[in-house]
Amino acid sequence: MRVKFRAGFTLIVLAALSATSAFASRVHRAPTSGHAHTKHSSHKKGAVAPAAAKSHKTHGQQSIDSQRVTAIQEALVREHYLSIEPNGKWDSDTQAAMLKFQADQGWQTRLTPDSRALIKLGLGPNHAGAINAGNGANFNTIGSPAPATEPQAQGFVAASGVSH
Repeated sequence: MRVKFRAGFTLIVLAALSATSAFASRVHRAPTSGHAHTKHSSHKKGAVAPAAAKSHKTHGQQSIDSQRVTAIQEALVREHYLSIEPNGKWDSDTQAAMLKFQADQGWQTRLTPDSRALIKLGLGPNHAGAINAGNGANFNTIGSPAPATEPQAQGFVAASGVSH
């Protein structure tokens, strides 16, 4: 009788443990984005949504400004990649010239101008108004350090722990 009791008790404990782990693995977690995953509609049931509400909203720059196109065309003419009179239109001739220029530089050849290509054409950012623009500072070169004074040199030797 005692063996049957222990076997039954063990079976109940094992069943309780397995049930606990099964329930623990099925915990509902809220979405991490903080937003519900339901679609909201401001339209009444059965109403037809306007066409503008269904279309995808585009972001970012959609076309190049005509003044910027003119500057790009002038630079491409100057570099002998384009042989038209600059007209401010991002036409097929201008696109082909920009693609050729970018390919010759070993850069991407998408239809949108690469920032490196614009900089190489002299159309990059203008830093003339920067604080250090007028003093001839060049951050690409490192000047040699000034020689240490005698007290500094003695302090370096003392701090190093090396004796003469």
